[in-house]
Amino acid sequence: MTSPKIIYEDENIIVIDKPSGLITHQKNIDDKQPSVVDWVVENYPELKDVGEPFIASGTEVPRAGILHRLDKDTSGLLLIARNNETFFAMKKQFQDHTIQKSYQALVYGKPKQPSGIIDAPLGRIGMKRTIQMTGKKLIDGKESITEYETLKNFEKYTLLGVTPKTGRTHQIRVHLKSVGCPVAGDTVYSPKGWQKPNGLNRLFLHAYKLRFNTPNGKSLTIECDLPEELQKVINMLE
Repeated sequence: MTSPKIIYEDENIIVIDKPSGLITHQKNIDDKQPSVVDWVVENYPELKDVGEPFIASGTEVPRAGILHRLDKDTSGLLLIARNNETFFAMKKQFQDHTIQKSYQALVYGKPKQPSGIIDAPLGRIGMKRTIQMTGKKLIDGKESITEYETLKNFEKYTLLGVTPKTGRTHQIRVHLKSVGCPVAGDTVYSPKGWQKPNGLNRLFLHAYKLRFNTPNGKSLTIECDLPEELQKVINMLE
């Protein structure tokens, strides 16, 4: 398992590049999968009790200062607070939607409009999946907004820049599926049998940019490149 890479660090925050295949936090207290929480506690043991615990399957899992999450198969930037003062200040920014997260996603096909806004509530049916809000068995339904723009067109695929304005589970994946352009390599939301690009062995979704203000007033924009395995796919499509 590849370890996270530190992209930025100061006295209050750490920004890491999470590899695909690594969960952010355990599903429950008995989950033995390696996680970002484990990595933080191993490398920054003083952060173990920073922030409120994650509630996972009804049990509390240490947060270790991690302010948001990425799906296991999504790579990219994660923001970690080094103290409680920073954690709660940054948490408020997430709640107020003043932190901008930007992703690159390779999708099947081509959106009808080269750029746009997807505004469709998301909810859960059962306990495992987030889907677009339809049906009578829905557990919850929450406002969900995603902006996208076309970065590159290929014969069968499109590389999109995607900015979620809300932070729902699987939001980008469900919203892009809803406009007929599921993310390449998505084993949950892509139709069965759809052919992945040559060389793609994971979900093509990468959180490449974070824009936020630090508690001491600095305005930061932090970016990281596509992982090598995703850049190779783009190179082959070109």
